[in-house]
Amino acid sequence: MLLTTLTVAFDGQHVVKRFFTPRARPAFGADAGAVRISAIDFAHRQFRHLVLTERAYLAAHSAEPILKDIKLTTGTTFADLGVGESLIEVLAARGISHPFPIQIETLPDTLGGRDVLGRGKTGSGKTLAFSLPMVSRLAGRPRRPARPTGLVLAPTRELASQITATLQPLAAVNGLRVTTIFGGVPQGRQVTALNSGVDIVVACPGRLEDLMKQRLISLDSIEITVIDEADHMADLGFLPGVTRILAATPSGGQRLLFSATLDNGVDKLVNRFLHDAVLHSVDSSDSPVPQMVHHVFHVSGAAAKKDLVHRLASGTGRRILFMRTKHQARKFAKQLTESGVPAVDLHGNLSQPARDRNLAVFSKGEARVLVATDIAARGVHVDGIELVVHIDPPAEHKAYLHRSGRTARAGNAGDVVTVVLPEQRKDTHALMRRAGIRVTPQEVTADSAAVHELVGDIAPYQAPAPKQVAAPKKAGAPKKGAAPKKGAAPRNGAAPHGSPRPRSAGSGSRRRGPRPGRMRQETS
Repeated sequence: MLLTTLTVAFDGQHVVKRFFTPRARPAFGADAGAVRISAIDFAHRQFRHLVLTERAYLAAHSAEPILKDIKLTTGTTFADLGVGESLIEVLAARGISHPFPIQIETLPDTLGGRDVLGRGKTGSGKTLAFSLPMVSRLAGRPRRPARPTGLVLAPTRELASQITATLQPLAAVNGLRVTTIFGGVPQGRQVTALNSGVDIVVACPGRLEDLMKQRLISLDSIEITVIDEADHMADLGFLPGVTRILAATPSGGQRLLFSATLDNGVDKLVNRFLHDAVLHSVDSSDSPVPQMVHHVFHVSGAAAKKDLVHRLASGTGRRILFMRTKHQARKFAKQLTESGVPAVDLHGNLSQPARDRNLAVFSKGEARVLVATDIAARGVHVDGIELVVHIDPPAEHKAYLHRSGRTARAGNAGDVVTVVLPEQRKDTHALMRRAGIRVTPQEVTADSAAVHELVGDIAPYQAPAPKQVAAPKKAGAPKKGAAPKKGAAPRNGAAPHGSPRPRSAGSGSRRRGPRPGRMRQETS
């Protein structure tokens, strides 16, 4: 016998929507106890729970009206899930008062020490879902140099940095230290942090393996390991390294793995390293997000596309524009800034400090637009992105979904626009079909009503920072590279023009030795 589960949305006082979903009949206790049913507060975008009695269960199965049998509760809280009071206070200070579904599903098991395989859409709250059990478990453990007790593996530097930003305030209240390890920067500071003693390391596999080979870090004290976005690790070819890293951790440690899919070798990782794991799936991240509205805008040519994208970038809220190449991203961000729309770029040609700087400028709202390549499709988690624009449609449907997942995060709404040239229409139609997106394309220009409605208010023009102007040269100073006048005093001790250059004593050979400064540089 199947239960037609009743999921109810309410506005704080009244039930406004009901959804029926077939599920297996739950077991009731001797007192005809309650079944928790998910509910969403659409007005406040918060998840709540209902209590469904056995009588209401029977009514739901027969699809009879049962509102009088439903009792609205205060909802599941972090305290209900077993999260400590000090951590709840940190969450409250950040404006987080109610757990998201993946946290509700996983926290009882992760806090209980179970291995967990979690699947959830982007922006679903996965980072907190593994951060809370990690800091709870490791509190009070002795700290030793270069021997952390917690490990988080992430596929990109950006994601590693943002995981650390979430972890640090939670760790600090429990007296734990967190450090981040990734390539692209000198390892000196990372090694210094390890030697001073850390409890949790958030790392990308490549740099972590380098430090392991140099014996600058040991994983023999790891008690809890998290592999975040394992499917992206597989896409980037990191799974062999992840396998070696996990093999270096104690086999009895707790392991949490989060992945959208179990293909490309992720299933082998699960079978080898997770023991008696509990699977929790709260919407596949390879499925479209309900709060996300998709638009396909057909344009007549390159000029119309350029005008449209400039208009889409001109709104007041944050937006991310995706382009195919690094050069295009850099060039377009510069063009937007010069036209009065503050923008920064993010791509693989930037150094790590430059990436961090641009991302910070975007996160703080100093630049409203981020022009990025696929490096940002998974690694950037910034709240309040109201619009994602695919200036260049991606080739893979997974890339489309992960790019689009920068908006409509954590229950918020967002729009996604794909700009399509005539020669791209066939491929884009196939892309949408593979991504499970049903949308009717629209023929638009920058002045179309659909575009104006999507952009909303135009942000005020913001003058770009003035370019640095070189200081004027002193009057009479010779131009750089110009020969001095005949008979003039030599510059830098050089012989006058036309005079033979004096040879130093002992310079019998024309061969010169290296300059002293060069020698010091090479031997340092």
